[in-house]
Formats: sequence, structure tokens, C-alpha cells
Amino acid sequence: MRGYGGVLVGSLLLALVSGLTGPAFLLVAYIAWAEGADPVWVVAAAAVGLVGTAMIPVSAVKAARKRFPRITSGDRASERGEAYGPDSFVVWAPRSGPGPLDARLVRADVLEASFVRYDPDTEATYTTYVGDNDPSEVKPTIGLRLRVHDNGGREGAEFGVFEITEEVRVPPLCLSAVTAGRLAVLVADAPLAATDPPGRRPVPQISVLWPRSLLLAGTRTCRVIGLDGELTDVTRRSRRQLEQMRVSWSVGGVVMDGDVIDLRRLDPDTAARYAALAHGPGEERAPVTAPGEEARRLVEFLPGPGGAFGSVGRRWSRRGGRLVRARFLRMCGTTTFQAHGPRLDTLIRVGPADGVPEFDAERRVTVPMNYLALLHHTRDVVLRVSPNGRSYDVDWPRTNLLAGVTPAKVVTPDGRELTLPVRSEALWPLMNLLAGRAVSVPGAVLDLRRPRMRGVADDVMEIVRATGADVDAARLP
Repeated sequence: MRGYGGVLVGSLLLALVSGLTGPAFLLVAYIAWAEGADPVWVVAAAAVGLVGTAMIPVSAVKAARKRFPRITSGDRASERGEAYGPDSFVVWAPRSGPGPLDARLVRADVLEASFVRYDPDTEATYTTYVGDNDPSEVKPTIGLRLRVHDNGGREGAEFGVFEITEEVRVPPLCLSAVTAGRLAVLVADAPLAATDPPGRRPVPQISVLWPRSLLLAGTRTCRVIGLDGELTDVTRRSRRQLEQMRVSWSVGGVVMDGDVIDLRRLDPDTAARYAALAHGPGEERAPVTAPGEEARRLVEFLPGPGGAFGSVGRRWSRRGGRLVRARFLRMCGTTTFQAHGPRLDTLIRVGPADGVPEFDAERRVTVPMNYLALLHHTRDVVLRVSPNGRSYDVDWPRTNLLAGVTPAKVVTPDGRELTLPVRSEALWPLMNLLAGRAVSVPGAVLDLRRPRMRGVADDVMEIVRATGADVDAARLP
């Protein structure tokens, strides 16, 4: 990834080329003055030229800031914003369609997922769909084999538990629901065709409710404040979540304040129906991901940077640059997209570093799809902190390695290859060690046999052994 300076220079050159009107007016004003033209015209042309020329660096800085994911003091969130719990994560994804009138809201388990196609617009750096934050062009098509549980949505359920195979376009923000393996779907009878014989048996038709699937999968957290004021976390309580969705569906939707549903703000009948769910049978939390995630893993086929231990600038490291871990608290879709991911309005909680207290920042950034597919596992993001501590740059290669997009490997000095567990605890201290020693590793393989790695080899092996990551070793030739 190019640094901010390179992006700024590129933006300045582009702004200069596209903003030649200002310098041209200055040239015209000079020629007119030299030839003794009317002073009024000379001053007017010079004024237009000065304004146009002054806008060149301004537009360059704005363009660079848009393209480069940098957080500064101007991005700090207002303290009057919503309160988030230590594990809260809110996703505002585009709302799904209404579905058939007689449809039943049920759970579907994703047994298999396969990448089919993705054909984005690659001609423009940014593509904005005016008035449409859910365009089909930016959704990858995924093949799904589902086990649908149509046996408890409401009276009239006809199909019971059945399997179905579908190709669906998945909103980028909702990819993690597929990987986690739990979807909220509507089931109804497929409409009759003119060629169908009389007495045809009903055929199921499904529609995926993507935002609700994020809740059911546990990617988006959910807490409920009861009528007595008690706060209950119902994240990954799949049965209760599904019943809550049915209540919400029947009344046309229930407003969530961040990740909180406050029953005291609902109408009495709806609040009573929600409250009754709290007295149902006890339920254990569902696992973060359903068994068999390997059959649903899509990150290798989705666009986005591969994971890496990361590049390090020697000057940045020697002057006190460092890495800090942050966490996404909120993601909200916009109408702008890039080929590798949607442009999202995010709220990021930057962790404390060197005595600096944590703070929340609001920043619009492009989030790669391969990271979005793993949001149910992690919302952590790695930031590069400037030596003066005034700016924080989002580092997607390090973030994706930490998230498990790419498997990390360490080749020991004696030639053994260690494959670190996905999202291993060893990754973060290894990244900090390499950054502090100004050692760049632009890939996901840390080869300690290389001469430039001799100074860190012992420390790397100590970290690997201390975290129990010295596993899956194979001796290389």
C-alpha cells in the first residue's frame, strides 16, 4: 500500500491537470496587463485565476484523504453519541424486500457456500449509485446449499425441514452471515406456472432477509432492556432471536438504538410479546460459527488485500512509530463502492497506546470484502500510528492477517515450517516485534532463515513457543 505522501502527490498531480483553468486565467491576466488592457478585466481574470489555483491543493488534500484511510483528531466522535458496550457491534445494512404476503420467517443453516461470480465496475476508482445503497452490481453471486427449518414459523407451515440449492446475490456487508452458517429466510409456496399440471404439489420458495441474518448469525450484537429496566444480551441466542424477529416482522419492524431494543419504548402489546420470550426455556449461546465453516469459507475468492506481517519504514520505526489495535463498533452502508469493497461510514474505537486513553473515531473507509466475510469472528483492525501520535492509518494487510484471511506461517532457522493457528495469539506480538525492529515482511510467511531475520529469529521463536503456536511443523527441503 502506498503511503499517505505518495497518495497526496498523486492527488496533487491529478488536481493540477484537472484544475488548469486557474493557472490559465492567471496567464491571461498577465498577458492582458502587459498589453495594457482595461484594469477591470485584468483584476477579474487575476481573481478567477487565484481562486482556481488556490483550490488545486485544497482539492488534492480532500482527494487524498478520501482515498487514504487515515484517522486524525478531526475524526474523533462526539461524546453525545450512542453508548456501546465492550462487545457491541452495529451494522446498518440495506433493508431486504418485503417478500410474499403468506411467507413464514424461519431459520436456514448454510451447509455449503461456493463463489459463483463477481463482475464489478473496474473502470472508475469510486462508483456512486445515487439514491441506491443496495445495487446489484456490487454483490457477489454465491451458491448456497441450505437446510431450511420450516416447522415453527406460524400455523400453516407445510414443508418441514428440507434442503434447497440457490444462487443468490449477497450484500457485501452481510457476507459473514454466510460464513457463520445461520440465515433468516422467508419461505412461501412458489407461484404456479401456466404449464404446471392440476394438483401440483407445493414447491418452496425462499427469500433471504440479510440484515436479520446478521443478527441471527451473531455478527450484529443485540441487547434487550426489559420492562423492569434489566439489560439482557441475547446475541447468538438463536431461538429467542428468531422469535423476536417474528414479533418485529408482524408489527412492521422494531427500532433498535444501536444494538439495544428498549421494551419500555414499544407499544404495550409488542412489549408484552417481547417480554414473554424472556420467560421461555433456557438457551445456550450458539457457537460463533456453525460446524463445517471450511465448506462455507469464501475469503480466498473475494477481493481485498491478502494478509501480511506488514511493511515497515525505517524512518517511521526509528522515530517512534508503532502499531495499535482498534475495533469497529459500527458500520453503515453508503451509496459509494469500490471494486474490492463498499465505502462505509464507520465508528472505530482506538485502543489505548503508550498512556493515551482510548477514543472513538468516525471515518468513512472502504472495507475489503474478504474482511467482511469474517466479521462474525473479529472486528479488530490494525492501525499504524505516526511518530508524533497525531494520525492513525488503517493497515489492511496486517488487519487481514490478524483476522484469518490468510494463514500465517513461520519457517524456523533449522527449516521447519510452522503453520500458526487461525487468529493465533502469536500474531499481534510478532507484528509489534517486527515493526519495532524495522523489519518488513510483505507476505504471510516469516522465513527466519533469511540473513536479515537473524536479529529477530530468537525473539520470534520465543513468542511462538510462549503462545503454544509451535504446531503443524513440517521440515522443508
